[in-house]
This record gives sequence, C-alpha cells and structure tokens, in this order.
Amino acid sequence: MSTKLSELKIRKQSRNESKEKKGVKPIMKKVIEKKLSKAKKTNKENPMRIIKIAKVVLNIGVGQSGEIIERAKSLLQDLTGCNPSSRNAEKTVKEFGIHKGEPIGVTVTLRGKNAFDVLKRLLEAKNNQVNKSSFDRTGNYSFGIREHIEIPGVKYDPTIGIFGMDISVVLERPGTRVMKRKRASSRVGSNHKVTPDDAINYFKTNLKIGVS
Repeated sequence: MSTKLSELKIRKQSRNESKEKKGVKPIMKKVIEKKLSKAKKTNKENPMRIIKIAKVVLNIGVGQSGEIIERAKSLLQDLTGCNPSSRNAEKTVKEFGIHKGEPIGVTVTLRGKNAFDVLKRLLEAKNNQVNKSSFDRTGNYSFGIREHIEIPGVKYDPTIGIFGMDISVVLERPGTRVMKRKRASSRVGSNHKVTPDDAINYFKTNLKIGVS
C-alpha cells in the first residue's frame, strides 16, 4: 500500500515538473496569483479606502460669560467664515464664578473644502510640524494655538484682544456613518478604521506636514 502511494506521489510530482518546464503552471497556482494581483489592484484603486477630513472643530474656552463670549465668536467668524455657537457650563463652580447654564466657551465645526483650507492656515501657525503623540488610536489629531495672532494673515485687533484655541481634526474613510445612523446601524471593521499610521501618512502626503 505504501509503495503505491509513493509511486502516485512521484508521478504527480513529475507531472507538475513537466508542466512547469513547458511553461504551463498548475491551475491552483494560477488562480491564487490572479486573486492576489486583483486584491493589490483593488486596494490601490478602491475609493472606499481613501481617507478624508470628516470635520475640523475649533474651540475657545473663556471660562466666563458676557462680552468676552461675543468677542470670541467674532474672532472665529472672521477666521472661518462660519457662525460659531456657544457652549454652556454643565455645573456651577463657585471658586471660578461659573454658574450652570451660562455660556463659557464658543466652538465652530468645519467640513469640506473650508475645513481643509482653514486647517492648512492653522498648521502654519505650528510651523507645519506636528507631534506623533498627538494622534489617537483612531487617527484623530488635536493641537492647540496659544495666541490667535500666530495664524498667518491674522492681525491684532484691540477690540477683540488675544485668544488661544484648541483644534481637533477627525479623519475617516467612506462608509463610517453606518455606525452613527439611527436605523440599521452597524459596526465598522477594524481594517476599515483609520490608524495613527494612516493619519500620519495623510498629513505628510496631503498637507505636507512634518511629523516628529
């Protein structure tokens, strides 16, 4: 029995060798190579794999209500061209004179081309350099600007004063909204999520930013 099996193996091996010599590859090998080449091609051209900026959020926290809130709103409106909204205190803090429900900050959310253009200006205030540690595990990036007059094209206005701000950048791939919709929501696979390396590569390629 063992001799018959060994003979069959030898015959099969000799057939495969003769096919390779003639330039004819085994069928399974052809199928596997075809699938691999197709997978590589689709990964490069698949529009669902393209990373884009979902939104850019600018936030100024002033810690008190009154005229200063209006000045911060005016600054964000001049900077982005969009109407900012105020953020109210969630609880009362007597030590800082903060009362629950009163506005203590302003924020604005940018999307599309405006988000990309404003982000480029904001990154110039950081000398087009970002820290690798500022990227989170889902590829989002946050940074701060101490004085808004560091932004190119922005001049000091005594009627507004000087404000610092926090900026958060959210990156995503098409199809991410399936986990946010109310009906028939679904999870996003780990391979489709934006990783820190993907985000760093996006910043380097599309925004020409150095990462240290």
